[in-house]
Parts: sequence; C-alpha cells; structure tokens
Amino acid sequence: MNRRDELAGNLAAVRERIAAAVLAAGRPAGSVELVVVTKFFPSSDVRILAELGVRQVGENRHQEALEKARDCADLGLRWHFIGSVQSNKAAAVTAYAGVVESVDRVKLVGPLDRGAEQAGRQVECLVQVSLDPAGTTGRGGAAPGAVAAVADAIDATEHLVLGGVMAVAPLGEPPAPAFERLLVVADQVRRDHPAATAISAGMSGDLEEAVKYGATHVRVGSSVLGSRPPVQ
Repeated sequence: MNRRDELAGNLAAVRERIAAAVLAAGRPAGSVELVVVTKFFPSSDVRILAELGVRQVGENRHQEALEKARDCADLGLRWHFIGSVQSNKAAAVTAYAGVVESVDRVKLVGPLDRGAEQAGRQVECLVQVSLDPAGTTGRGGAAPGAVAAVADAIDATEHLVLGGVMAVAPLGEPPAPAFERLLVVADQVRRDHPAATAISAGMSGDLEEAVKYGATHVRVGSSVLGSRPPVQ
C-alpha cells in the first residue's frame, strides 16, 4: 500500500468515527470539524492530506510548524498551533497560525495581539483549560477559575478573536467526566462571549467522548497518520 492509499483509508475511518459519534450524540451532521495533527510527519504527508480534502492542520512545535507552513503555503490550509506557547515566541506563531488553541495565561495575549497586527491579520484564539486534578499540571492549561480572565483579555484586543476553549483529557482517568467539566467551563465562557462557541477536545483515543460533550473540533494525529516516526 502506498502512502496516499494508507492516509486515505485512515482518514476515511476517522471521518466515519466522527460521523457516528455525532449521530449518537443527536447532533447535526457536519457539526464537528477535524483538525489533523501532523507533528513529526513530513510536509509531503500534509500535501497528500490536502489532496484528500483536509483543510485544518495542527502542530505543536513552533519551528516545525513554521517550516511546514512555508513548505505548504500554496495549499490554503488553516494552521492550528496546539502546543505550549512561549512568551518570546508568541508573536512569531501568529505569522502562520490562523488559530492558536493553547492560550493559557493573560501574559500571552499582548504578544499574540502584536504579532497578529504585524502580520496584518486576525488570529483566532482558544483558551486552553486544565482538566487535571487540583494540584497537578500534567496537561497544562488555565485553571477553570482563571479562564474568564484569559477570555476577557483576548476579547479586548483588536487583532485576536476569542473562539472558545480547548482542552486535553487528563492522564489516568476516564475522559468523559473531564469533557463534561470542560463543557461547563465552555458554557460559562459563552455566557460572557456568545460568539465563542468552539470547543476543541478529543484525540485519536477519546474523540467519541469529546463529541458527546459538545466538541466542535477534534484533533487527531495517529489514527490518520499512524505511529510517529522513530526519529523526531
């Protein structure tokens, strides 16, 4: 099997999983968007995915994301930055990312806004919410009680658009209760900012649970691209 056939088969299977999860949750068809996470995979895979209809691509390392975005600039893709954002790299991320999903503190908002201004574009931002048990920081994100301040800061800028929230299910516990907690936080953000409707949650192993609890975007890597290459 060549690489295109492999990716086509995997992508079709993931799309079927999403459609089945949407149906099971009683939600409208097409209400969940797929972001394919291509970290550690080459730009050639991104090009194949684009040929197969993928339009949203996620990356979590700045230098790798920058290089791939440059390599694939002709494809009209929307790049999602989903990794931890360093304050000194925040402005640089906005040069290629249409969405920054991992805004977890107010300190990042100013640099992101300045970067978006310099790039001459508006950048959608999601507040990353920590779903880890109290006192742990395994997956990162703003504590639920701090999310409103980050959301307000994003919404107050000129060049950033508050899209909603993002989270990763914590390790060592079932994902469903965590995604249920995320939905509560997302509803609180929407009450203050009605246009902030995005919930980015769910990956290869737990996308069904995320869709059940309102995810509008799922971020899938290995189920589409396969196991990560041994050299990273």
